Amino acid sequence: MGRTYSRERAQARAGLLFASPVILGLLIWVIAPMIGVILISLTDWNVLTTPKWVGISNYVKLFTSDLYFWNTLWVTMYFVALNVVLSVIYSLLVAVLLNQKIVGRGFFRTIFYLPSIVPIVASSALWLWLYNPDFGLFNMLLKGIGLPRSMWLSSQATVVPSIVIMNVWGSAGNIIIIFLAALQGVPRQLLEAVEIDGGNWWHRFWAVTVPMISPVIFFNVVTGVINSFSIFTQSYVMTQGGPNNASLFYVVLLYREGFQRNNFGGAAALSVFLIVLVTLIGLLLFRSSSRWVYYEGGNQ
Repeated sequence: MGRTYSRERAQARAGLLFASPVILGLLIWVIAPMIGVILISLTDWNVLTTPKWVGISNYVKLFTSDLYFWNTLWVTMYFVALNVVLSVIYSLLVAVLLNQKIVGRGFFRTIFYLPSIVPIVASSALWLWLYNPDFGLFNMLLKGIGLPRSMWLSSQATVVPSIVIMNVWGSAGNIIIIFLAALQGVPRQLLEAVEIDGGNWWHRFWAVTVPMISPVIFFNVVTGVINSFSIFTQSYVMTQGGPNNASLFYVVLLYREGFQRNNFGGAAALSVFLIVLVTLIGLLLFRSSSRWVYYEGGNQ
C-alpha cells in the first residue's frame, strides 16, 4: 500500500513537472494579464501618472456617455454576423468543389489558399486600389457590363460589406483546408446508400455531408466569431473607421481610446467587456450545438 502511494505521488510530481511550462505560460501570459486588465479598468490611468482608483465609473461612462460605443458595437456585430456566415458558406462550397476529382486540383487548391498567406496590410493596399471609385478594377468591370459604379469603401451602406468581401477572400484559405480534411472523412457507403435510394447530389450533400461535417462547421463558426470580433487592420488601414464611423469596429475604438486619447482605464474597460461578450456568445453557440451538431456517438 505504501509503495503504491509513493509511486502515485512520484507519477503526479513527474506529470506536474512536465506540464509546468504550459501551466506557467498560462499563468504568466494569460491569467496574469487578464487580472491586470481588470484592475486597470477600475482606474483612471494615462501611463504617465499614477493610476487613480475610480471603481466602475469607466464602465458607467462606457454605457451612458460614450458617443461611439453603441454605434461601434452595432457595426462590429453586423460585421461579425455577415463575415462568419459568408466565410463558412463560401469556404464550404469551394471545399466541396476542390474535393472533386478534376484536372489540376492541386493547382486550384494552391490558388485558393494563397490569399491566406498575404500580409493583411499588403492585401489592404491591394483592395484599396480594387475598390477605388474612380479607377478601381471593380468599378471598371461594373461599367463594362452596363451597371452603375459603386462607392464601396466611401459609402456608409457598402463599407462593411466591402470589408467583409475582402476578409472572406483573405481568410478562406485556412477554412477551406479544414473543410477539405473533413469532407475526405465522410463515409463513402453513406453517399452510395443515398444514390441507391434515388437521391441526387443535393440529397447527398444535405442529408449526409452536412451532418457528418457539422462538428467542423461548428468549429469554424466559433473561431470565425472570435476572429471577427478582433478585426482591426482592415478598418485602420483602409477607412480609419469612416465614412462617418460606419466602419469603426470595436478594436479600432479600443485603440483610439488607449493609444490616441491615453485613456488606458477606458480602453481596459472596453477590453473586459469584449471578453465577456465573446464568452457569452461562445456559450450560446455551445448550448445551441446540441440541436444541429452531429457526432458519431450521438448529439452532444
